[in-house]
Amino acid sequence: MNIRNTTAKERMLKQIRQALLQKRDNPYPDFEDAPLYKDEDEPLDVTFAKEFTAVAGNFVYCDGEISIIENLIALVEQLNITKIHVWEPEIQKLLRHYGFPMITSDSNFEEAEASITTCESLIARNGSIMISNANAGGRRLSIYPPIHIVFANASQLVMDIKHAFLQVKEKYRGELPSMITTITGPSRTADIEKTLVLGAHGPKELYVFLVEDRF
Repeated sequence: MNIRNTTAKERMLKQIRQALLQKRDNPYPDFEDAPLYKDEDEPLDVTFAKEFTAVAGNFVYCDGEISIIENLIALVEQLNITKIHVWEPEIQKLLRHYGFPMITSDSNFEEAEASITTCESLIARNGSIMISNANAGGRRLSIYPPIHIVFANASQLVMDIKHAFLQVKEKYRGELPSMITTITGPSRTADIEKTLVLGAHGPKELYVFLVEDRF
């Protein structure tokens, strides 16, 4: 092929193919042992709360079931919402016990104001939430409603994403969910005129209710 007659795209692809054929040693073999990845001195819940709020998340600490309900009632009154979708049986059971109103089917889902789901783990290092489609909420409940509320146990806190994946592998033992992803703060974009917009591709408000279960 005459290099002079090739397009810029073809030249770029050729360079990529050549680079892939050249085996090179990892330039950062000790990356995870670098100071950035040393364990923090502060507790995981403190690290998570600090990082989560730094990315516009809302952190709510709950010391038990009653605290969950009290904080949830206060939140829905503050937000003035009523159409709250809850599809996971364990959350439904908890809320029914205290008479909290919710929508348990996908009827009128396009009118949903909020959703409540669980998660796989909380990643303290960057304040992220790992979720999957293994529960009854599937993919939709964490994406469509403008407000997403996550119930998580303190025992689900891990330091890094590698620890979160280890938990998932151990939990599902070879039969991994088809969708595993992380959420870091509310959905956002700055594609339009470099202006930050929340809720462009998903929920514009994200809450984590951390339930203490370690003691």
